[in-house]
Amino acid sequence: MAQHAEAAGFESLWSGEHIVLPDPAPAGFRLAPTLPLLDTVVGLTLVAAQTSTVRIASGIIILPLRNPVVLAKELASLDRVAAGRLIVGVGSGYVHAEFDSIGVARSERAARTDDYIGAMRALWSMPQPAYHGPYVSFSGINAYPRPVQQPGPPIVVGAGGPIADRRAVTMANGWYGFGLDLEQTRLHLQNLELAHRKYQRPAELGRLEITVTPAGPLHREIVTQYMELGVDRLVLLPNQAAEYSDRHRPVPVEQILRTIDDAAANYRDI
Repeated sequence: MAQHAEAAGFESLWSGEHIVLPDPAPAGFRLAPTLPLLDTVVGLTLVAAQTSTVRIASGIIILPLRNPVVLAKELASLDRVAAGRLIVGVGSGYVHAEFDSIGVARSERAARTDDYIGAMRALWSMPQPAYHGPYVSFSGINAYPRPVQQPGPPIVVGAGGPIADRRAVTMANGWYGFGLDLEQTRLHLQNLELAHRKYQRPAELGRLEITVTPAGPLHREIVTQYMELGVDRLVLLPNQAAEYSDRHRPVPVEQILRTIDDAAANYRDI
């Protein structure tokens, strides 16, 4: 599937992540507990080894549930395997069962996410890595190989809300919204603009790149409207033609290939 998408001209391939899923699923939760989600780093390493030009991206890693020193090593290695094609998408998570099973308090998720981003960037970019934060602290160490991309792979932060908006503006190269229709996208971008006015964005981060997984079926007019809102990248689900509420089971390979071909045929020239 990755090779098919690369040949079709796709710019990037995005993973999803849940380490565990609640069983039984709580009311309103869309994902079945038996959904077979590969570990993000393992899955993306396989894709990186079988492709050569398409970018690979985590969409998203639930950062507070990871050890940032170990994860920084894994992602630096992955960027090496991918020859500098990695995009690191991270988020703070929301599923109670995941936090409870790993022993991380949900009340700490925002602070841990910020802290861990700083720690990983120190390990990727500093000649003598040193970092001292509320949850992770180190000095007198080193970790090679460094990522191909310096000062590190671009970091994209997911979700919305004041804390995530502040994180996007002050700490990230990009922002990712999942399952958003046009009006929801418009509102999120307005909130990000308000955060831009409130917080200083470091010059080295450049312009904030906007990525969205759209809700519902697509056609050319809708794709153009996302672009006109300021969206840089649309990440399609494996069966973008299906209703979003039905997407809780694996999609047959043949359908995914059709989704790739349809997108290449309909949207390549936009």
